[in-house]
Amino acid sequence: MSQKLFFKWLVVFVVLVPSFLLAQEVRGTITDKATGLPIGGATVLEKGTSNGQSSDFDGNYSITVNSFPATLVFSYLGYETQEIQVTSASTLDVSLSESLTSLDEVVVTGLATSTKRSNAANAVASVSAQDLTGVTVQSGLGSALYGKFNGAEIKANSGAPGGGISMRLRGVTSIFGDQQPLFIVDGVYVDNSAIGLGNNVVSEASGGGNASTNQDDASNRIADIDPEDIESVEILKGASAAAIYGSRAAGGVVIIKTKRGKLGKPKVSFSQTLGLRSPTQLLGLRDWDPDEIVAFGGPANATLRDYEAELFDHTRVSTTSRFTTSGATENTDYFFGVTHKNEPGLVDNTGYKKSSIRLNVGQRFNDWLDLYVTTNYINSEADRGFFNNGNANRTIGYALAFTYPWEDLSPVDGVYPAGGAGSNVLETVAITTNREEVNRFIGSATSNIKLLTTDMNKLKLVLEGGFDQYTLRTTSIFPRALSYFRDPSSLGGVAISGTTVNTNFNLSAFLVHELNLDNGLSFTTQLGNFFQDFDRNTVITIATGLNGSQTNLGQSTSVSTQQTIRPQEDTGFFAQTEINYNDMVIGTVGVRGDKSTNNGDANELYYYPKANLAINIHKFDFWNVEEISYIKPRIAYGESGRFPNFNDRFTLFDPQFIGGTSGLSPDNLLGNSDIGPERQTELEFGLDFGLFDNKYNFEVSFYNKTIDDLLIEADFPTTSGFTATVINGGELENKGIELGLTANVIDKEDFSWTANLRWWKNKSEITRLDVPAFTEGGFAASLGTFLIQQGKSATQIVGTYDATAFTAEEIALRDPEGDGFFVYGDAEPDFQMTWFNEISYKNFDLSFLWHWKKGGDGINLTTLLYDLAGTTWDYDDTGLDPTGQLTNGPYRASQAFVNPDPVIEDAGYLRLREIGLFYTLPKGLIKYAQRIRVGVSGRNLINIFDYNSYDPEVSNFGNNVLANNVEVTPYPASQFVNFHLNVDF
Repeated sequence: MSQKLFFKWLVVFVVLVPSFLLAQEVRGTITDKATGLPIGGATVLEKGTSNGQSSDFDGNYSITVNSFPATLVFSYLGYETQEIQVTSASTLDVSLSESLTSLDEVVVTGLATSTKRSNAANAVASVSAQDLTGVTVQSGLGSALYGKFNGAEIKANSGAPGGGISMRLRGVTSIFGDQQPLFIVDGVYVDNSAIGLGNNVVSEASGGGNASTNQDDASNRIADIDPEDIESVEILKGASAAAIYGSRAAGGVVIIKTKRGKLGKPKVSFSQTLGLRSPTQLLGLRDWDPDEIVAFGGPANATLRDYEAELFDHTRVSTTSRFTTSGATENTDYFFGVTHKNEPGLVDNTGYKKSSIRLNVGQRFNDWLDLYVTTNYINSEADRGFFNNGNANRTIGYALAFTYPWEDLSPVDGVYPAGGAGSNVLETVAITTNREEVNRFIGSATSNIKLLTTDMNKLKLVLEGGFDQYTLRTTSIFPRALSYFRDPSSLGGVAISGTTVNTNFNLSAFLVHELNLDNGLSFTTQLGNFFQDFDRNTVITIATGLNGSQTNLGQSTSVSTQQTIRPQEDTGFFAQTEINYNDMVIGTVGVRGDKSTNNGDANELYYYPKANLAINIHKFDFWNVEEISYIKPRIAYGESGRFPNFNDRFTLFDPQFIGGTSGLSPDNLLGNSDIGPERQTELEFGLDFGLFDNKYNFEVSFYNKTIDDLLIEADFPTTSGFTATVINGGELENKGIELGLTANVIDKEDFSWTANLRWWKNKSEITRLDVPAFTEGGFAASLGTFLIQQGKSATQIVGTYDATAFTAEEIALRDPEGDGFFVYGDAEPDFQMTWFNEISYKNFDLSFLWHWKKGGDGINLTTLLYDLAGTTWDYDDTGLDPTGQLTNGPYRASQAFVNPDPVIEDAGYLRLREIGLFYTLPKGLIKYAQRIRVGVSGRNLINIFDYNSYDPEVSNFGNNVLANNVEVTPYPASQFVNFHLNVDF
C-alpha cells in the first residue's frame, strides 16, 4: 500500500468512524416537570436490552443506541415512567412527572433484590415518608402506621406516652407464640420486646385470674425508631411474601428503609412542631343525689369533687424539633438528622422525651465497589404512670373506680390521707415513679461488589451486616410514705431497679446474578447464607422495707433479684430465581432453610419454599382495551415459620430453700426436646388493574393462610412432677380479602385531588386441636375469655352463664358441647376500612385519613369495677336490664362473675386518624430560604364509638396479640392538635 493511500484510509478512520458512532448517540437533560429542576440518577434504558445509563448531577445523560428505531425508557423512583421512540441520533430533553400511582415503586422480592410493584405477584403494602409523617407529627412508629395499609389490626397498649402497640397482620397466627411482626431497619433485625418493670410486687396484678406478668404497661422497643428518619415502610403481610425471612416471618415482616441523600444541591431543613395534647374522652361522675350519697356512707351535704378531671383533664404542650442536612454527588451521598421530642402526658409526672441522631453515608469507590453505612443513636425517657390491672387497689385507674367524690384526698402538712379505696390516687400520682430509660445504637453496613459485567451477564456479591444494642433501665419507686405502706405489716415501701442489655447482630452474604437475553427473557438469581445472634439479659432487683425516705436498694430490709437470659442463634441459606419476559410474564421460585438453637434439635434445617407468578396482560400485543390501562392477575404461594419460645425446649428450675439450704426445684413446665417451629403456608391470588390512563387503580387480594404445628401447652401427668409441656399440637386457618382503590380524582395545574380507599376483613378457625379445648387470654370465664376450640374462631369470646335464667332448649342451642360456656362475641372485626385524601389548591395542601373498624368485641372490665363501687358514670341510666327493673350499674354488677355478657362490648369505631392543612409561602419571600411551609394538624380529633370506657383500642396485656382486647383501667387515650413550621434552605 502506498503512503498516500495509507493516509487516505487513516483520514476515513479518524473522521468518519467517530462520526458514525456519534450518529448513534442520543443525549439530553432529564428534569422534574413541576419544578424544572434537574433529576440526577434517573435511568435511561434502551427497551428490550440491558443497555442503560444514568443521568448525572445536573440531569444530563447520553446513551449510545444499538440501532434505530429504538424505544428509550426514562424512569426514576417516585416518578411516572416514560417511553419515547427515537428514529435517529438527536438531543432529547425529558420532563418526568411525579407518580400518581405506585406502579413504579420498588418493592422487596428477595433478601438482596427488589422489583417494580407493577411486576410483583404479592400484595406488598408500602407506606412512604409523606404518608408516615407528612400530615402530622407522630409520637412513634406505631401511631404513624395506624390505618395506613390494609390487612392489619394495630392497638395501643395504653394511652401512656412512650409507645406500646400490638400489631396483627392477616389475623391471629399463634396461641402461645409471639405474633408481632419482624421489624427490619436498613437490614438490621431490630428487637421489639416489651419488657416489664417488675411492678407486680406492688400491683399484685398477676395474683388474680391471670398469671401473666405483662400487665404493667411496658412500651415496645419499636417506639425507639424515629418516624421522621424513615423513607419508606414495606409490609409483607403473609407467608407468600414473607417466606424469604423463614422462621421469623409467621407474624409478617415490616421492612423499614431510612432516608439518604439525593443528587442535587446540598439541602438543609429545620422543622418545629408545637403540640397540644388533651384527653380523647372522659367518663365523668355518676349523677349522685343526696340520698345515694348517704347510702354509700357519705355526708348529707357533700361537696363533690371530680378526681377524674383533676387527674386527666389537662391540655399539655409538647414540642418536636428536627434538623436535617443531606446531599449527594455522583459518588457520595449523606444524610444527617437530629430529632428531639418532649411530650408531657395527661397525668402529672408522666411523659416522654426522646433524642435521636442519625447519620447515613454512601460511597461509590469505583465502577465495581460501593459501601453504604447507617448509624442511629437513640436516648429516651418515658414516665409511664401506674395503671392497668391490680388486685390491691393501688394502680391509679383501679383505685379511682373506688374513690368517692365526697372524699378529701388532699395532703395535710404534706401527708396524704389513705382514702377509702385502699390507696390515694393523688398521692400515687405525686410520689411514685415508673420510668423507662433507653440508650440504643442501631447500625448497618452494605457493600455491593460487582464481579462481572457484560452485555448479557452481571454478577455481584452483596455483603450486609447489622447491629442493634440497647440498654433499658427501669426504675420504680413506691416510697414508704405511701399510705398503704405505713402499716408495719406491709411491704414498707418498694424500690425496683431493672436493667436489660439486648444485643442483636446479623451477617449475610449473597451472590446476585442477572442474565439478559436478546429474546426479552431475563433472569435474576440470588444465593446466599446468613447468621443471626440474639442475646437478651434482664436483671430486676426488688427491695422492700425501705429505710425512712430512702429509695436506694441497699437501704432496705429485704432485696431479691430475678435474672432472665435469652440467647438465640439462627443460621441458614436462601436461594431464589426471578424470570421476567419483557415485563409481561414474571415468575419467581425460591427456598429458605433455617435452623435455630430454639428448636428442639438445633441442627435440624427447616425449609420454606415460595413460588409466584404475575402476568401483565396489557403489555401483550392482543390487548386493545383502551379503557383498561393495565391489568395484572397474580398468584403467590409461600411458607414461613415461628421459632419455639426460648423456654419451650428446656425444663426451667426455680430457686427455693430446701432444708434451710439454697437449692433448685423443677418448674411445672416440662421442656420438650422434640419441639419445632410453627409452620405457616399461604396461598394468595389477586388482580391489579387501572382504568382511564391509570386515573383509577384497583387492587384485589384473597388469601388462605394455614398455621400448622401450633405451639400448645398440653397437660402432662402430675405423677411425673410436672403439670404441662409445650407441643406442636394444632392447626389454625385464616381467610381474608383485601381491596384497594387509588383515584386521581382531579389533576389540574392549580388543583388536584387524590383519594385512597382500603377495605379488608379476616376470619380465623381452629381446624385441628390435639388437646381438649381450653380457655386462654382473659381473667376468668365468668368475666369473658377466649376459648381455643376445634372448628371455632380463634378469637371467640366465651363465658359462663346462669343456667336458671334459660330454658333447657336455649341452653342446648347456645351450649351444644355442654361445657358450661356461651359464646358472647368475637374479637375479630367484621371489617376495617380507611379513606385517605390529599387535596392541593395552589399553595394549600389538605390531607385527612378516616378509619372505620366495624365490629370486633372488647372485654370492658373498667366499667365493671366502677359498677362494683357504685361510681359508674351511667350507673343510674336505664336500658340494659331485660326486665326493666334495674338501672345500668346495678344490673351489670348483679351479673358480675356469673354472666359476662354486659361487659363484652362492641369495640368498633369511626376515627379521624389524621388531618393536616399546610400552606407553602411564595418563593423568595425570605432570603436564603428555598421553601417555607406552615400548617396545623390533628390526630384522633373525631372519635365515634359506643364502647363504654375511655377507648376501644387499648389492652391490659401489653403486646399480647391474642388478648389485646381486654381492658382494665388504662391510661386514657389522647387527641392532638399540632402547629408546624418547616423550612428548607
